Amino acid sequence: MKPKKNEVSLTPIIQNIKTLVNQSKRKAEKAVSQELIHTYWEIGKIIVELEQLGTVSTRQLILNLSKELSQQLGKGFSRANLHNMRSFFLKYPDYQSLSKQIGWSHICELVSIEDESERAFYEKEVIDARWSVTELKRQINSSLFERLLLSKGKINKQQILKLAEEGQTITQAGDIIKEPYVLEFLGIPENKPILEK
Repeated sequence: MKPKKNEVSLTPIIQNIKTLVNQSKRKAEKAVSQELIHTYWEIGKIIVELEQLGTVSTRQLILNLSKELSQQLGKGFSRANLHNMRSFFLKYPDYQSLSKQIGWSHICELVSIEDESERAFYEKEVIDARWSVTELKRQINSSLFERLLLSKGKINKQQILKLAEEGQTITQAGDIIKEPYVLEFLGIPENKPILEK
């Protein structure tokens, strides 16, 4: 329906407002994700510092923390997640060097990789190829890094190691990574299924 002579069409105004709101939501998601990562790194640091006191085993410490934190703060403090926080602190002493495109779910997968070159390779691929967590898991489980190293001899090995350091050059900006952990971190109840969209 066309606007009358003196009426203003709301369509471009509504589109402009929708764009502004969506941009703000993306900025908020990034900010929450970065704060969550910072908090989990700090928790990992606390766990490692407590371990160094030597009063209790790592396993028992994480078990006790998980029980208490889950009761007092709710979800997000499972033994597995606390173990990931500990590993995150140990494997990323300078976590701020991580790309802001890498969310906690990706970090949980990356900290399971012991070899630094291999971890760096997968980090770069998450960023450059915009891998979902599912795709990252699939590539790790299929031993992509090792298969690439073994193929085509010494020259390929040098190229793969270079790729692990520098990554591929991709010009498109990646989408925001949706993080299920953000809901727990913010205390948002999961009364019904929440979809990425």
